[in-house]
Amino acid sequence: MHGPSPDAIHPFNGEPHTVFLKNVVTRPTIEIGDYTYYNDENHAADFENRNVRYHFDFVGDRLCIGRFCALAEGTTFIMSGANHAMTGFSTYPFNIFQEGWEQGFDPATIFDHLKGDTLVEHDVWFGTNATVMPGVTICSGAIIGAHAVVASDVPPYAVVVGNPGRVVKLRFDEATIEQLLEIAWWDWPIEKISRHLNAIRGADLEALEAAAAEDIPLDVAGKAR
Repeated sequence: MHGPSPDAIHPFNGEPHTVFLKNVVTRPTIEIGDYTYYNDENHAADFENRNVRYHFDFVGDRLCIGRFCALAEGTTFIMSGANHAMTGFSTYPFNIFQEGWEQGFDPATIFDHLKGDTLVEHDVWFGTNATVMPGVTICSGAIIGAHAVVASDVPPYAVVVGNPGRVVKLRFDEATIEQLLEIAWWDWPIEKISRHLNAIRGADLEALEAAAAEDIPLDVAGKAR
């Protein structure tokens, strides 16, 4: 039992509404991990054009999403190219219309406000129409509620709701979260993940720890390393 191929474009019974994103994204400034999917009844395969907004090559920011993330319809990433210059009295982008309005414009006034790369780690679930603002890091195991607007970093296994997005709770206690991050099941070979699905989707930490300990290489003294 190895599960679906990570190279499948439409892994859910072949229907076009769900895509493994890494197989439909073409921009070198977007990186998607294996098994991360997007569901959209109308435009799933056009994610990079419809859902990653204001992502311009000349800005250079990157969108990186890890493995096993689930993105509901309308999940949107606003990238740094959305920023306007804020150093003067007006934020109107006169320069982009050319015809002489570009004269005297200093591009550094835009780049002063760039937020950097947007990073989503692993096993993050995005609800319908969630929006992520530029430069945010969302750590592994987080849940982003429907219509939430995430404008600041999200800690591991946090639940975020609202606009502006706020952490309403952690899914587990801090000790459990620390252990889950150390186990990092999303980095296991897919064969091992497939063997231990019950431990991964269950709530028995001892069972998951036992699964993590399986197949640990032994050194010549017979001790796990």
